[in-house]
Amino acid sequence: MRIDIMTLFPEMIEAVMRESIIGRAQDKGLVEVRATNIRDYALDKHRKADDAPYGGGRGQVMLAEPLYLCHQALCGGEKVHTVFLSAQGKPFDQQKARDLLAKERFILVCGHYEGIDQRFIDECVDEEISIGDFVLTGGEIPAMAVADAVCRMVPGVLPDEDAFTAESHWDGLLEHPHYTRPENWRGRAVPEVLLSGHHLNIESWRREMSLRRTKADRPDLFAQFTPADKRDRKLLDKIEQPDG
Repeated sequence: MRIDIMTLFPEMIEAVMRESIIGRAQDKGLVEVRATNIRDYALDKHRKADDAPYGGGRGQVMLAEPLYLCHQALCGGEKVHTVFLSAQGKPFDQQKARDLLAKERFILVCGHYEGIDQRFIDECVDEEISIGDFVLTGGEIPAMAVADAVCRMVPGVLPDEDAFTAESHWDGLLEHPHYTRPENWRGRAVPEVLLSGHHLNIESWRREMSLRRTKADRPDLFAQFTPADKRDRKLLDKIEQPDG
């Protein structure tokens, strides 16, 4: 898996993506996350990458030509799926992370200031993605979030597939609660079922807690959930009971 990130602040990307799990995955050659400085493709000695917007208004807009030249250099004459991190983009979710994983290589473009010249978007961008209905100072944090979400699913990055398939959003549900030592912390005890050693009961409890948590905290997700088997239907019946 290779991800190229076009940015005005490559040091910001490298400082995060070279640490922890993703950093170790890069050291092992499982993934490659490259940050490329758009200013390296500026057309003047001052490495200018932005200018005032046509039509007036506040702020600066990133220039199309340095973006284009940077993009072309990364593509090397090939077609590479390109994503612009944008507040106007479609919401990023686990399914989109899986879609990007299947591409094996893609480019993330980080905007800054008031945005980037629309003509570069029209010419080079395949899709726009947003990580939420809020605005940040630049696309670097969203780009790192997308890269992390995709890279962790690459085989070998995490210990096994269950490390991500059992987590929130993989099957449309939120994840169950987690507990560790001590058994009693400030008067709060670990649920007895987790101490029982009965794996089927533990699995059933975790599934039930996942369903309950999703229903309480994300009713929008719960409304779209389709039971996977008879066990799910039985648990849903239990949850829907007045005293459930």
